[in-house]
Amino acid sequence: MKPEWKQCVLSDIGEIVGGGTPSTKNENYYGGDIAWITPKDLSGFQGRYIERGERNITAQGLRNSSARLMPANSVLFTSRAPIGYVTIAKNEVCTNQGFKSIVPNSETDYLFLYYMLKHNSAKIEALSSGTTFKEVSGSVMKQVEVYVPTSKAEQQRIANILGALDDKIENNIRINRCLEQMAHAVYKSWFVDFEPWDGVMPGDWREGILSELTEFKNGKSRPSTIGAIPVYGGNGILSYSDKSNASNTVIIGRVGAYCGNIFLETGDCWVSDNAIYAKSKLCPDEYHNYFLLHSLGLGGKRIGTSQPLLTQGILSAIEVMVPSSDAVNRYNDIVSSLFNRIRSNIKESACLAAIRDALLPRLISGKLPPPVGYADCPPLREGGWQSLPPGGRWRVAPEGGCSGSDTYHKEGTCHTNTTKP
Repeated sequence: MKPEWKQCVLSDIGEIVGGGTPSTKNENYYGGDIAWITPKDLSGFQGRYIERGERNITAQGLRNSSARLMPANSVLFTSRAPIGYVTIAKNEVCTNQGFKSIVPNSETDYLFLYYMLKHNSAKIEALSSGTTFKEVSGSVMKQVEVYVPTSKAEQQRIANILGALDDKIENNIRINRCLEQMAHAVYKSWFVDFEPWDGVMPGDWREGILSELTEFKNGKSRPSTIGAIPVYGGNGILSYSDKSNASNTVIIGRVGAYCGNIFLETGDCWVSDNAIYAKSKLCPDEYHNYFLLHSLGLGGKRIGTSQPLLTQGILSAIEVMVPSSDAVNRYNDIVSSLFNRIRSNIKESACLAAIRDALLPRLISGKLPPPVGYADCPPLREGGWQSLPPGGRWRVAPEGGCSGSDTYHKEGTCHTNTTKP
């Protein structure tokens, strides 16, 4: 029997909850054990579930603000600056006033609600108003019309299909984080603790400055053309273009709030004028360069207060230890297998994400009912690109493709067929 769906508004499926900010003049309001989330905490956030933000507040701070504690599995939706970030509370949290979150009622599956808000984020943003910045009010959020299954079991079946894909993507992210930590551990062993040399810096290494190891260039204005090549700013990938001005490089945020952020890009890319890109002078691979730049605490070397800034001159003059090119090349050779595994996981995650994004509008609108007895998603192999936290992101250009009979990758598009497209 075909599941029944109904049209309703968001206030019919849960309680709309706003947020607030305790006075920053009272230090007793901050530093507690209550998770307090802001839209900034979701910028670049990967995954569906959030535990805490950059700052916690105290019970006193909660009482003396309009912030409200929400239970685990509440769905958080940013209502301004920017509109449309969606995440799920892993535990009790509260937010600032930049959210219109939903505490789902007993008839609503929280994971289905998450995917439904993801699907409707552009529609909700179109309902925003304001002059200085756009915002979605609580009254508007309550009246947003949506289409949902009447059966909670049907909601859960839909959420399970999409959730299985995100489960695998998030598992790949965890694996890649561990692989990157392993590569960093080898870096520390060699270039900080000198363990292969009995804890003593080799005689042919010396003190120097960063410009002896790395060449820096400023990025350029973002191209207006559209394509598959990532365009980087100070906070990572901004968009995609058909043009590039760098390849196999380390990107450094150079201005504003994201000054000092670091990203590793192994394929072609365009670096915007909000970033600087770095190339090793010692070897073609950038793994050593990536961890070296991470170790320097670049965010603490910026100048300016209202508009922080990093320049090529500041970076070039940083004092560093200059290792031999032989040691750097041997290190890069050793960790390349770890980054090859990262590359494989990134490709798989991109194909999974493409399938999820293709299924999302059809499942959430009821145009593609989930199969009866659905248990799991078909296996995926390779394709595309994806970001890698923490501390930096790492992307590979699309190459090769998916293998197997379930999914194939061709020219940046994933297909689910029983035969090759």
